[in-house]
Amino acid sequence: MNYSELVAEIQSYTENQFQTVDINTFIQQAEQRIYNSVQLPALRKNVTGTMTSGNKYLAMPTDWLATFSLAVINASNEYLYLLNKDVNFIRQSFPDTDSDFYGVPEYYAVFDNSAFIVGPTPNSNYAVELHYFYYPTSIVTASTTWLGNNFSSALLYGSLLEAYTYMKGEADVMNTYKARYDEAMILLKQLSDGKDRQDAYRSGQVRYPVK
Repeated sequence: MNYSELVAEIQSYTENQFQTVDINTFIQQAEQRIYNSVQLPALRKNVTGTMTSGNKYLAMPTDWLATFSLAVINASNEYLYLLNKDVNFIRQSFPDTDSDFYGVPEYYAVFDNSAFIVGPTPNSNYAVELHYFYYPTSIVTASTTWLGNNFSSALLYGSLLEAYTYMKGEADVMNTYKARYDEAMILLKQLSDGKDRQDAYRSGQVRYPVK
């Protein structure tokens, strides 16, 4: 289901010709609700960058939401995965800023909304690879998305819930939409958090048993 088809379905179900700005809001709110309820591979992104010698901070991508993994790539092209810690752990464990105490980073923490802090402070320039969660481009902008192509039922009924709430619609119709949305989300969670999940080197992945 692409954007135009989704809009037509929402208007048909609700028998309401919404303004474009309103219907786009319904869709985007539904996408946000879905993306925060499941962990789809389509929500994961990979980028590479460089840690600078003597600089304990690493800039985040602007669309970063949460980290899946962060690895340093050493001179031997080996991937060394950093352990996630609190900022206070890194500050306490590596308080000395003298270059004699620099080394290959082993830990990282979210310092603020734009940077990570690592410890120890890098003793060289290191390539890094970050896997992280983000919001994909909305179907409102992209016209077609993974969600629209593969699980349009969740997107449709999520959008209908937003639209019917806006309309202050009848409770029985709202409950029907909610039930259909919940059914779609159960199936989507079985795919994303069940079938798409395998054993992990470290804990952190949500995994639900597939029935």
